[in-house]
Amino acid sequence: MELRQLRYFAAVAETRHFGRAAERLHMAQPPLSQAIRRLEAELGVELFARTTRQVALTGAGEVFRTDVERILTAVDEAVARVGRFASGVEGVLRIGLTGSASYRQLPVLARLVKRELPQVILEVHTDMLTPAQEAGLTERRLDVAVLRPPVRQEGIVHRPIATEPLVAAVPEGHWLGEADTVRVEQLRHENFIMYAAALGSVVGDAVVRSCLASGFYPHRAYEVTETSAALALVAAGLGVAVLPDSIRSAPREGVVCKEIEDALCVRLDLAWREDDDTPLLRNLLKALEQNDVFLEGDSEESGIEDRQG
Repeated sequence: MELRQLRYFAAVAETRHFGRAAERLHMAQPPLSQAIRRLEAELGVELFARTTRQVALTGAGEVFRTDVERILTAVDEAVARVGRFASGVEGVLRIGLTGSASYRQLPVLARLVKRELPQVILEVHTDMLTPAQEAGLTERRLDVAVLRPPVRQEGIVHRPIATEPLVAAVPEGHWLGEADTVRVEQLRHENFIMYAAALGSVVGDAVVRSCLASGFYPHRAYEVTETSAALALVAAGLGVAVLPDSIRSAPREGVVCKEIEDALCVRLDLAWREDDDTPLLRNLLKALEQNDVFLEGDSEESGIEDRQG
């Protein structure tokens, strides 16, 4: 049985007339009649009751018509869907983000995709540090990543989307909680909650460099792999954490965030594979350009800048 035969049947079933059905199908009537006869022979049932004046569906024809309409609708939808996929307006976009980017940049990107590419589904992977996101891109498990440079893997393109100052997250009731701003030197004797050194965190590097510039090395009391875990330990009163300013977009009970006057800044970039020429990625980058998501100019490759950077 061929799809063409089902379309012939559907046309006759709707018009109840072989001549009008043939006109709709842009074919002569005799070949249409023959095709329906072959279909009935193949099924072993009579689909139409024919008289000299009219064509009517038999009981078997009515049952068959219901299934044929469902099949043809599904085929038409599949054809339309693959066309939308090929044009980059439908599909799944796999995005990885650092933990802190989930608080501020993820809502911005999700709203933009919803508005500009409403038929695209976001598959979101959060709390990924830069090395893990680079691996996700090169291994084709991610399509785009919101990461912090430097990017060490070859074949990855990245452009800046945000520059963030570091802020001090301290427990509620902490002696620095009442200050308008703090300086790095004031954290000298605090227990630091930091990303695990083995993870290669750019934020962790910026924290250490900020402390060294103020004459001390931070006391690494606790190590975490996720931003949410760092904030939970701060809320428990176990220490302080120096994190990107975006964490202030999602206040945490028991945590007070204070601006640090002299800490370094860290950068966020959007990254993708250089060889990814899919229509979906092209449409995403175009939407980001049109909505001024990318920052003008370039920043240092290290992704760590001074307070004025």
